[in-house]
Amino acid sequence: MLPSPMKAEVISVGTELLLGEILDTNARYLGAQLPALGIDLYYISKVGDNLGRLSEVIDRAWGRSDLVITTGGLGPTEDDLTREAIGRVMDEELQPDPDLERQLRDFFEKRGATMPERNIKQAMLISSSSSIPNPRGTAPGWWVERDNRLIVAMPGPPVEMERMWDKEVVPRLQRHPGAPQSVLVTRTLKTAGIGEGHVDEFVSPLLKGTNPSIGVYARADGVQLRLAAKARTEEEARQLIEPVEAEMRQILGAFVWGADDETMEYAIGEQLRSRGLTLATMESCTGGLLASVITNVPGSSAYFRGGLVSYATEMKTEWGVGADVIAEHGAVSAETAQAMARVARERLGADIGVGITGVAGPDSQEEKPPGTVHVAVDTGMIEPQTLSYQFAQSREAVKRRAVATALTLVRRTLLDWEGGA
Repeated sequence: MLPSPMKAEVISVGTELLLGEILDTNARYLGAQLPALGIDLYYISKVGDNLGRLSEVIDRAWGRSDLVITTGGLGPTEDDLTREAIGRVMDEELQPDPDLERQLRDFFEKRGATMPERNIKQAMLISSSSSIPNPRGTAPGWWVERDNRLIVAMPGPPVEMERMWDKEVVPRLQRHPGAPQSVLVTRTLKTAGIGEGHVDEFVSPLLKGTNPSIGVYARADGVQLRLAAKARTEEEARQLIEPVEAEMRQILGAFVWGADDETMEYAIGEQLRSRGLTLATMESCTGGLLASVITNVPGSSAYFRGGLVSYATEMKTEWGVGADVIAEHGAVSAETAQAMARVARERLGADIGVGITGVAGPDSQEEKPPGTVHVAVDTGMIEPQTLSYQFAQSREAVKRRAVATALTLVRRTLLDWEGGA
């Protein structure tokens, strides 16, 4: 039997997080890092810059978790209160540390500046704490250890927090006597062209297992299956995952298009490259976003010929979409999307053309509601494929969903089309 894992909790500090002024990328980063250390993350909290509420949240975490990680609130200003809150929970007084103060003053002197006296609070410690170096900023972290539990306090700026976590905190956690004796390894399979309910039904015999456990999640680019295995070593965990993954791939077949950090645009690029095919786009409502996503992949120049952005209706006809098509069906129609795909393929000399037209919103167009999107793929070799949707989302989300739909349709076309190799 594996030993009980260390239970962790993350507390993100800052009123700006509560107001939505900045995204909490720190909690997301830590959530992805902890499993590999064999640490289970049970809770994530956000709290503003208020000493009473911050102390309450830390006290609650201290009572139920083995490892409490805070990010933010270590600056020099009056509303940076994480140190004070931890001191209150520990019932220990903050005192300036001479070594930290000297390091801080040196930090400013090397940059030709004098340290503001308010920064002295960044040199404070309590008796249960030691400092964690931060070469990227003025705020040292805190390592607090008492009663067989830990608090790790790190600065809020991600560039500082991530370096401190990777270079300072992780090695100390791994050396700690209470360090987990097991690791959690995850593997994510990505599918397209199949709904969440069908995926769940197909793999239901595998869902009964506990190690690895399996979760099914709907994402913008398709349904994903997450396999998670816990073992004493990473190699042992991967050996638990491999046969289950193999069986899952056999069940789902061509619905699986990638794994882990692979993106749809990368997977499509690999197929195009291996088959010697090229791609071109003509976009309206997405304003070039599809071309941008495709060219995010290094080496995409080997298969991406280029893209046309025909945002105005008259530009569609200028590039070669028949005026009769638009007159009969409208600029926002499946027929126009098909014509755009053909134009992209022919004008840019590609094997495959993609056309996207729609209404990103918030206003209607041609009496068609916001979120209406038509996507087409043309090869000149097989029947053009078209997908039409109405996404009830924001303008930006409609554009992203349209791009995801276009990539899915390109993949489907590649699977159906055996020519061009």
